[in-house]
Amino acid sequence: MITHLKIKTFPDSKKPRIIKKSEDSFEVYVREKAERGLANRAATVALAAYLKVPARKLRLVKGAKSRNKIFKIDL
Repeated sequence: MITHLKIKTFPDSKKPRIIKKSEDSFEVYVREKAERGLANRAATVALAAYLKVPARKLRLVKGAKSRNKIFKIDL
């Protein structure tokens, strides 16, 4: 089971969606702007819904102020 996910976020997108690039890599498009952590929260919630896990099980490990992020799934 994969525990770390590589995410590339696209804040302020017109159409929110998630594209799976590989087993552990995703592109996450969110409508929220990249300010005050809004896009990070939206990406976490969208990714949790896509993976069918509670949002509290996902933790942003690296990239809080970057487009490229690493999330850890707590199992």
